[in-house]
Amino acid sequence: MDTLIMVGQLLLGLSILVGLHEGGHMLAAKLFGMRVEKFSIGFPPKIVGFKYGETEYSLGAIPLGGFVKISGMVDESMDTEQLASEPQPWEFRAKPAWQRLIVMLGGIIVNVITGIIIFIALTYDRGETYFSRDQVIEHGIVAYDIGQQIGFQDGDKVLEVNGHTYESLSDLSNADVLLSENGYYTVDRDGEIIKIKIPRGFINSFSNQEAMSNFIDIGVPFVVMESVKGTHAAKLGLQEGDKVLAVNGEKVRYFTDFQKKLEEYSSKQIDLTYERNGQVKEGEIDVYEDGTIGVLVNPLIEPVRKSYSFNESIAKGTEKAFSVVIVNARALGKMFTGEVSTKNVSGPIGMAKIYGSSWDWVKFWSITGLISMILAFMNLLPIPALDGGHVVFLLYEMISGRSPSEKFLENAQKVGMVLLLALMVFAIGNDILKLFTGG
Repeated sequence: MDTLIMVGQLLLGLSILVGLHEGGHMLAAKLFGMRVEKFSIGFPPKIVGFKYGETEYSLGAIPLGGFVKISGMVDESMDTEQLASEPQPWEFRAKPAWQRLIVMLGGIIVNVITGIIIFIALTYDRGETYFSRDQVIEHGIVAYDIGQQIGFQDGDKVLEVNGHTYESLSDLSNADVLLSENGYYTVDRDGEIIKIKIPRGFINSFSNQEAMSNFIDIGVPFVVMESVKGTHAAKLGLQEGDKVLAVNGEKVRYFTDFQKKLEEYSSKQIDLTYERNGQVKEGEIDVYEDGTIGVLVNPLIEPVRKSYSFNESIAKGTEKAFSVVIVNARALGKMFTGEVSTKNVSGPIGMAKIYGSSWDWVKFWSITGLISMILAFMNLLPIPALDGGHVVFLLYEMISGRSPSEKFLENAQKVGMVLLLALMVFAIGNDILKLFTGG
C-alpha cells in the first residue's frame, strides 16, 4: 500500500505538470495559427484518446512525460516527411522566429507560473511554522551523527551562518547554506565562540530525507505530563510538572537525552533524579524492554507560527519558488566540478520516495510546486530535444538572420534524444542502486 501511495502521488503530480507544460506549448502554437496535430500526457503506446478539431488528445502508457506535435516542427517524433515539401502557412517553420520562440518558451513559462502559484497559495493558507533563531540560542541544539561529524555538540548555540544571522532552524541546513563556498557556523559553546566549517561537498551527506533528520535539531526541554496508570512511572509516583534531571547520575538536558538513556538501560533498573516544586527527589525505576517507563511528557517550547497577508504571500511565495531554481543551478554547476556527487541525480523512484508513503495534500502540493520549478529549469538547459535547445537555435536565427538547416536540426534532435535517454538510464540506475544500498 505504501508503494501504491508513493506511485500514485508521483503519477498525479507528473500528470498535472506535464499536462500544463505541454498545454503551454499547445496554446501558444494555436494562438499564432499553427496546427497542433497531437497532445499527449505520457508516451506511447496510447491508452485512450479522442480528436477535437484538428488535434488528437491522448493518454500514453508510459507516464514519465508527454509531448505536443506541431506541424512543421523537428521534434522527438522524428517525423520529417512533411519537411520535404514547401512550408505551409499553418506550420511551425513558416512562422516568424519570435512566434516560434514564444511557442518553445510556453511550457517553461507555464511551469514557472504553476510553481509560483502553488508556493503563494501554500504560504497564504499555511503560513510558516518553525523554531526561531532566538529559540535555538536559548535552548541549544542536539547534534546527531552528521552534525557531530563536522564538529557540532549537544548544547551548541548557533549564532550565525556564514557571518550572517538567520531566521529559523531550517535555515541551518537549507541547500543554499550547504552549497556555500567556505561556509561556516558561528557557535557559542559554553561561553566560548567557535567556528564550525562546512566541508566541501557536505551536501552529499544529505542524499535522502532520513539523512536530513540525522543532522541537528533544537534541544527540547520537557516536564512530565502524566504517568500512565499501572506502569513503572506510576509506581514511582511521577506527577505532572516533574522535571527529570538525571539518569544514573548522568545529566539529562533534553528529551532526546532522556530517550537515549532509557534505550541504553532498557530492561534494567535505573536511578532517576527529578525535581518537584523546587525539591530534588530520587527513585529507582525499571525500564521496559522498548526503552520506556510509561510516562508522557510535555515539551516546554512551541514552534513559532507566522501568518502572511495575501500581498505578503505573493512576495514570499515567489521568492521561495525562484530559490528552487537558483539552488538547482548552483548544484548543477558544482556537479561539473565534482563537489556535488552525481549520485544525487534521481529518477522516478527517487521522486516517488520524496512524495512519501502517506497522502498529505500540503506535502503533495509543496513537492509538486518544487518539481514544477525544477522542470522549468531543466527544460531551459541548452540541450537539443529540450525546449532550451530549440530556444538557442531560434535566438541564433534572430540574431544572425539565418536559420540552421533542417538537416542540422534533425541531427541535433537525435543527439539530444541520445543524451536524454542516457541521463534517464543513469538516474534510474542511481535509484536502483540506492534501493539496494539504503541510500
